[in-house]
Amino acid sequence: MYKTYPFTLEKLPYGYDALEPVIDAKTMEIHHDRHQQTYLDNLNKALTDKNDLHSKALEELMMSDIDAVRNNAGGVWNHDFFWKTMIGAGESSINDDLAAKLKKSFGSVDEFKVKFEAAALGRLGSGYAWLVKNREGNLEVLSTPNQDSPLREGKSPLLGLDVWEHAYYLKYQNKRADYVKAWWGVVNWGRVEELWKA
Repeated sequence: MYKTYPFTLEKLPYGYDALEPVIDAKTMEIHHDRHQQTYLDNLNKALTDKNDLHSKALEELMMSDIDAVRNNAGGVWNHDFFWKTMIGAGESSINDDLAAKLKKSFGSVDEFKVKFEAAALGRLGSGYAWLVKNREGNLEVLSTPNQDSPLREGKSPLLGLDVWEHAYYLKYQNKRADYVKAWWGVVNWGRVEELWKA
């Protein structure tokens, strides 16, 4: 669980340049230090006079009916999740157990990737593509708009890809498909498996 109000920005679990050449250091710096910080600042501001929400964790705030609370809590949580499901380029590898689960659910690892990429590229505007575990323990691929989360649907995120333009525009410009394909090279499959087995 995350701590409660007032929230502070967590450090990245690696250096800004750790995901090079897939995601450049300048994008990581701006994305983390400015974009995520803005969500966090706006969340704290939205909570200032809402004493009844000060003891709530981010996951609870993401369920709020108050737009400013829900959207900004999602912006903080989704980014933290995104950072932690990536690893340095060249360190990404999927083990046999998870590969077998993806094959059972989607036909093959490659077919899973095709479906996931379709979710990422099919998201009109800003949002995320997700691999989730549903209440029955089955795997699904879906996408959400803006800073919404599968948690609101009772589904547990295992892997999430940020497809907001600020996540890739400095390096890939308008070529979201190139960004999505390159991103497989920094997926932290070990973290995905931990979440799947949890």
